[in-house]
Amino acid sequence: MSNKNSTPAIAVIYCRVSSRAQEAEGHGLQSQETRCREFAASKGYEVAAVFPDTFTGGGDFMKRPGMVALLSFLDAQPDQKFIVIFDDLKRFARDTRFHLDLREAFRSRGATIECLNFKFEDTPEGEFIETIMAAQGALERKQNGRQVSQKMKARMRNGYWVHNSPIGYRYKTVKGHGKLLIRDEPLASIIVEAFEGYASGRFGSQAEVKRFFESFPDFPRAKTGDIRQQRVTDILTHPAYTGHICSETYGINWLKAQHEPLISLALFNKVQERRQGVAKAPKRLNIGETFVMRGMVTCACCGASLRSSITREMVDITHIISARPKAVRPMASRSRATSWKVTSAR
Repeated sequence: MSNKNSTPAIAVIYCRVSSRAQEAEGHGLQSQETRCREFAASKGYEVAAVFPDTFTGGGDFMKRPGMVALLSFLDAQPDQKFIVIFDDLKRFARDTRFHLDLREAFRSRGATIECLNFKFEDTPEGEFIETIMAAQGALERKQNGRQVSQKMKARMRNGYWVHNSPIGYRYKTVKGHGKLLIRDEPLASIIVEAFEGYASGRFGSQAEVKRFFESFPDFPRAKTGDIRQQRVTDILTHPAYTGHICSETYGINWLKAQHEPLISLALFNKVQERRQGVAKAPKRLNIGETFVMRGMVTCACCGASLRSSITREMVDITHIISARPKAVRPMASRSRATSWKVTSAR
């Protein structure tokens, strides 16, 4: 006799797609969840939670946020035995070693695994078939990766940029070309001005180029909200702005590209010459005609060279030459340190 009042088994659902594009094309997380919920309902399971991931199936499963959350959910309730439902065996893992490691991770937590199109069996024959299926998934993943790499290389050899669009460009589908880089205003004009300004000396250093970029609120920034110096370097050394393509990965060197250049090759080369030239220290305000005695006079008490600084007091600018650096100035005599003040109107 069946007990209709028995507590239903508790299940959790794991869904995964490898890219945002895959989700948008209809192979998404929502459709997987729907199929898994229908499967759970047919088995009489109660679904406690759903854990989605947009992450490749290859590599360490502990790098998938959704999988980490699922395992943490199981760890938080060690006395409850859960059933973990997958839409497809390929959603589990597409790497043989990590497939077996993930299998053991669930087994150690007392969780049972069920898949809509594969029956897990804890028998020698079942484990053998499961290993073969996992190896097949790993083979397909590597073959797909090789195919994608070959297509990207072929397209780049035809003069098309295939990676993320450089700042100042965006992709547009153009008849006869497919996705082609085109100018993205106003960023394109900002990039051009940065190249011209650095080449002409208007920007004395890459740090000044960085500040120039920061003056535009809509200029792309890092997740922290700032513009890193490395981004400036990447922009100033990117051949794509000259209408050429370079790729160490695919062995492509200064190939004429299909997209429109933002700057001339001559301007690009001038920027590289400036970058690789002798580094120049930024202009200092506490030297020059205002402080002609700086470095020539020493303190009669301690022998330290006179230092210089500028302070602003209301409407006047006060130039101060002090005798002792703080590092060697005794605490009691700091306030009595000799100084000369030269005041000039603004």
